[in-house]
Amino acid sequence: MKPEQGFSLREAKAGAAVVEMRGITKRFPGVVANDRIDFEVRAGEVHALLGENGAGKTTLMNVLYGLYQPDEGEIFVHGQKAALKSPRDAIGLGIGMVHQHFMLIPPLTVTENVILGLRSSKEPFLDTNQAEKRIADLSKRYGLKVDPQAQIWQLSVGEQQRVEIIKALYRGADILILDEPTSVLTPPEVRELFVVLQRMAEEGKAVIFITHKLHEVMSVSHRVTVLRDGKAVSTVETGKTDEKELARMMVGREVLFRLTKKPVPKGDIVLQVEDLETLSDRGLPALKCLSFSVRQGEILGIAGVAGNGQKELAEVITGLRKATQGRVIIGGREMTDRSPGEIIEQGVSYIPEERLEVGLIMDFSVAENTILETRRRPPFSDGWFLPSSKTWFLNPQAIKRHAEDLISDYDVKTPSKDVPVKQLSGGNLQRLILARELSRQPKLLIAAQPTRGLDVGATEYIHSRLIKQRERGTAILLISEDLDEVLSLGDRIAVMYEGEIVGIVSGEEAEVEEIGLMMAGAKRMNMESQCSGGAK
Repeated sequence: MKPEQGFSLREAKAGAAVVEMRGITKRFPGVVANDRIDFEVRAGEVHALLGENGAGKTTLMNVLYGLYQPDEGEIFVHGQKAALKSPRDAIGLGIGMVHQHFMLIPPLTVTENVILGLRSSKEPFLDTNQAEKRIADLSKRYGLKVDPQAQIWQLSVGEQQRVEIIKALYRGADILILDEPTSVLTPPEVRELFVVLQRMAEEGKAVIFITHKLHEVMSVSHRVTVLRDGKAVSTVETGKTDEKELARMMVGREVLFRLTKKPVPKGDIVLQVEDLETLSDRGLPALKCLSFSVRQGEILGIAGVAGNGQKELAEVITGLRKATQGRVIIGGREMTDRSPGEIIEQGVSYIPEERLEVGLIMDFSVAENTILETRRRPPFSDGWFLPSSKTWFLNPQAIKRHAEDLISDYDVKTPSKDVPVKQLSGGNLQRLILARELSRQPKLLIAAQPTRGLDVGATEYIHSRLIKQRERGTAILLISEDLDEVLSLGDRIAVMYEGEIVGIVSGEEAEVEEIGLMMAGAKRMNMESQCSGGAK
């Protein structure tokens, strides 16, 4: 089982440019994704490629990996002009890429995924024994612990990412591209990944790290190139810059890392959760006697490590999951196990954590996605219903005006209101969901992971919108794994651990160390007894 053989960086001098992209331009209908970009990466460095969502980072690296062909410009690999017509050409030159969405086949083993598409030394049979030994060697050498015989579906997300890196190294990659590699990892897994990347750089490999997270750039990279609106703004040594300067280059203005909240009088209770319990998708207890309330003009932040019941909590409140015990009361009305439509009618808006699967219909247009919950109401529908096809007669002009207003008010960058939303960047998808949900003037907003995967500019924008909504008297339940976000926005902070609320503290008095201990299950505040309607 022999990997493709490319030029080894051991033949290159440390610090020498191994990739040079000159004047790269890539156009798509209605947009210039890359506009005459110059970019280089050197042997023995981790080079961060930084920019907002839609800045052109992934497109540029897809050009380097042979997935896209540039409309203009040249690429040099090890000083030689390269024609990269496909990923196979890139692999042949020692370029590997780990995509944000993994390219693995779940039923196959780690070994089978790694050797997929390569020639076997025992044709027509597979030589899995030799492959497993080499995978084990790579795993040990780089600290990428993984079982070669395990099936992909059995692995955690972090372990699957290790498989993708091993797959690239197995094919002889000495230039490794990682696209947003930390977006699905826990903090410990992020630290482990950074150790691996530093080890690769020390061996003379060139690592290109696509990200929009400033603290990660400062932690792991040697140099950073900033893209904005498809253009290269600057390349700087990481040690000679800081997060504020990088943020300014990313968005073209000063960025507020902590927004000021005005005092807002707290009104009546809008959401009351009493002794709530439910099951996970695997049929195991996900919520255990959960009780809390949220008032008008208040943001209650739910902090916790992923997988402690946050997703199930949001789904029970919004009618997407059934409760096994307890009550959900919205605006004084019992709404437990009501349909999503009934809960929407009660004045509830929902920003789901899975924006692609739950928040939007990707093949529908931008305009169509703005009326998903309101399509039956005037002025979008004239009230006429055709039973034979179960469709409503819609008012195209009203929908058009509504969509154009939201696109303008929320600065959604899109070629047109008529394009499918799958053509929009992640940040603009989130702006579209936010625009749709807030346009209904909700009494209660459930915001689950509202800035996950977003850059600093988009995050600042969404935070400012949530604060404005709070000032208008909306009750907001903010569910986030980003502790900084919860601390910045929350008037009160509730910590979830293993399906329970183990503490509720004032946002002004919250201490990071104390909340961290509660998130890890190492501390529990004095709470009222379980299943008593307590923890108000």
